[in-house]
Amino acid sequence: MKHLPLALILSGALAGHALAASPDFSIYQVAPPDGWAAQAGGTRGGADAPAANVFTVTNAAQLRKALGKGIQGSRIVQVDGIIDMSEGRPYVGKADQAKRGQVSLPANTTLVGLGSHAGFINAHLKVSKVSQVIIRNLKLRNPCDVEPAWDPRDGDEGNWNAEFDGVSIVASHHVWVDRNSFTDAPVTDDTLPVENGKTRQCHDGSLDIREGSDYVTVSYNHFALHAKNMLIGASDQAMEDAGRLRVTISNNLFEHIASRSPRVRFGQVHLFNNYYVGDRKHPIYRHGYSVGVAKHARIVSHANAFEIAGSRSCLDAVRPFATGADAGSFLDTGSLLNGAPLAPCGAAELPSWTVPYPFNPLPADAVPAHVRAHAGAGK
Repeated sequence: MKHLPLALILSGALAGHALAASPDFSIYQVAPPDGWAAQAGGTRGGADAPAANVFTVTNAAQLRKALGKGIQGSRIVQVDGIIDMSEGRPYVGKADQAKRGQVSLPANTTLVGLGSHAGFINAHLKVSKVSQVIIRNLKLRNPCDVEPAWDPRDGDEGNWNAEFDGVSIVASHHVWVDRNSFTDAPVTDDTLPVENGKTRQCHDGSLDIREGSDYVTVSYNHFALHAKNMLIGASDQAMEDAGRLRVTISNNLFEHIASRSPRVRFGQVHLFNNYYVGDRKHPIYRHGYSVGVAKHARIVSHANAFEIAGSRSCLDAVRPFATGADAGSFLDTGSLLNGAPLAPCGAAELPSWTVPYPFNPLPADAVPAHVRAHAGAGK
């Protein structure tokens, strides 16, 4: 683990590794104003770190030390290259994977990749019961649970259930997740065995936000090749989530994601300028729906672009999951489904809250090119 000289910190480079090409990319970048993470004091992560608390790590041991309790105050941890949290030793069971594979981010931390080839494999990043965390410019291979559990009561025929998300945000506030790439590849679902008549699913979510987390912005990420991508609110019984789960999802690319981009319970969620690419006949990740409107969800949407091959109706883009007193709402302005205005999707169109921050969305027909050019690690 290396401390950086002040000159290198200020230049945003290390040993010839340039940071992402975006003109505003800096290890000291704070959450931009056009998202929930900028509200209630804003999200700075480790931006106030002194030079002594700026680290570059190249392996799991260095990473654990840089994120450990021995470091006081704000910190910036730069990842140089791809870190394998298993350190070449396969996990022997769920408990081993839970311990060695977890990357726990403390409060007042920025975790950022250097260059276009930095990130993690065999890892699950966890932001739990803390605030002020920024995660940027990382390539994240969604973790594969080595011991998924068979639940015969899940659905009509039973199903396999996995633990470990790529990133979990749990009971935390003021978090910014920006310009990362998430994917199952190369361990895509067609490579998994079939047991009990079902694919032995080892993947859980790419990014889940739950247990009253609040003031979160998810921007310019590339989510690809995954089944159940993002939950905002994990349970219909989590009534304590009401009034929290204020999340902005903007300028992300969701490419061949089967569902949950996101699925929302309770939250006040703002979606704008996201680009959704799916195919109802995809050989591995058959598109089911993009945005799930579940219990008491309050979603405001602006100028998103949905390109779904074989789409039959708006329900292939936006699908309600609750009715009656539990119903959520979805209010859209200016989105397109396969080039046509997004029709009403069966969820209540209630202006139940007003976006409290300034934002200037592109028109939906300009979203695909913009997002392709800027979303994901290294951009």
